[in-house]
Amino acid sequence: MSLLAVRPSEDCRYDLVALGEVMLRFDPGDGRIATTRTFAVSEGGGEYNVARGLRRCFGLRSAIVTAFADNPVGRLLEDLILQGGVDPRHIAWMPYDGVGRDVRNGLNFVERGYGVRAALGCSDRGHSAAAAMRPGDVDWDAVFGTDGARWFHCGGIFAALSAGAAALALEAMAAARRHGTIVSFDLNYRPSLWKAIGGPEAAAATNRELVGQVDVLFGNEEDFSAALGFEVPGVGADYAALPTTAFRAMIADVIAAYPNINTIATTLRRADQESVVSAQTLASAMTAPSSCSTSGSRRPHSRRSGRPCSRSWPRSVRGCTSSSAAPASPPRTSPRSTPRRGRSRSASWRRATSP
Repeated sequence: MSLLAVRPSEDCRYDLVALGEVMLRFDPGDGRIATTRTFAVSEGGGEYNVARGLRRCFGLRSAIVTAFADNPVGRLLEDLILQGGVDPRHIAWMPYDGVGRDVRNGLNFVERGYGVRAALGCSDRGHSAAAAMRPGDVDWDAVFGTDGARWFHCGGIFAALSAGAAALALEAMAAARRHGTIVSFDLNYRPSLWKAIGGPEAAAATNRELVGQVDVLFGNEEDFSAALGFEVPGVGADYAALPTTAFRAMIADVIAAYPNINTIATTLRRADQESVVSAQTLASAMTAPSSCSTSGSRRPHSRRSGRPCSRSWPRSVRGCTSSSAAPASPPRTSPRSTPRRGRSRSASWRRATSP
């Protein structure tokens, strides 16, 4: 593998230019999307995050090429981009009709994962301004020639927004290569973006054309299979077992099929055994009989007073355990109807399970 020939810094305005959609991100904090009443907002996007990260973490000069509907939400996104230090001069502003029938700004709701509960995302991005971008909308010779950029980055999320977006990405890659700019691409397969327009087959057809213009390719095990059509022998659909030798062989096949690729970067992610054990313990605790158990539609009962708990169910099971060393007490309907012996057993249970 030869070293990448990156353009000299002094010849370029930017160290990196990214092409992609930037959405307004809604974060419910410790709450959940379906029940919260407040959100914190920020900007985010698969391709844009690379530009922002390089600027904020490493002080590199970066810019974003994208489009917004020209309304207050778009101006909020512009303000957030400015706070992130990314150059916004290549943002295209599209007329807004007051409703969003033609173009709008994408929204992304994301709640955090806790323990064994995975994070949850819900996008509202149809008919966005970025998805409406087409070849010819951007003066790439000005971006890569007049201004100059050492590196260009795009990804499979932007390419999945529309046929026009994919064609614009291909146009940008060709222009970058003409000007000696390194091109990177993150396969970043998202089933939700492709399921209505052809699924993995359509994703592979689109990405194969783009990857033919790429110097550096990013992707995980699912990306290469679903988004590029390369299979890893002996690996199931759930990727539970992923032999590294087979994965390395697949990477070699990708490089052989695309000799233009200089570097492939990938990560192999899987749940560790500790997480699996934690999930099993939590499931046992939630189903084992204990002083926190419920009957029918009744709420969990307090171990201390016997009255129904006002707290939510996940918090009420924190003290529960499936260990045989901690005897469980039956639920109590009221303090007066509970025998003294039952209260003593509950007190012993608390002592046995307290840290």
